[in-house]
Amino acid sequence: MYVQEVADLNVEVQRGDCDALVRLTGDLDKLTAPLLKDALVQLFTEGRVQIVIDAGELDFCDSSGLWVLVEHQRRVSAHAGSLGIVGVHGVLQRVLDVTGLKAAFDRVVPAEL
Repeated sequence: MYVQEVADLNVEVQRGDCDALVRLTGDLDKLTAPLLKDALVQLFTEGRVQIVIDAGELDFCDSSGLWVLVEHQRRVSAHAGSLGIVGVHGVLQRVLDVTGLKAAFDRVVPAEL
């Protein structure tokens, strides 16, 4: 497991055999999206195509962050993988609902209130 922090985003990755859990804390935006993208590309390079994003502690997500998630969903799907998002709430929940992008992901699980 490693933890990397840039600006206001903390990305914690727990690796399994061909899967990984990625916990996000803070703000996923134009400045911090490259950090998440780099982490996801690294996981893909390692052959980990079953990815779960834990957004339970994510405070904010703009279109840049959402695009990184959509792009990675496409990447892993092309290799029989999946990307799910759990703990969805707040701005991310609203953006997924309004844009209809919730359907683009293999699994979207709202945060338990």
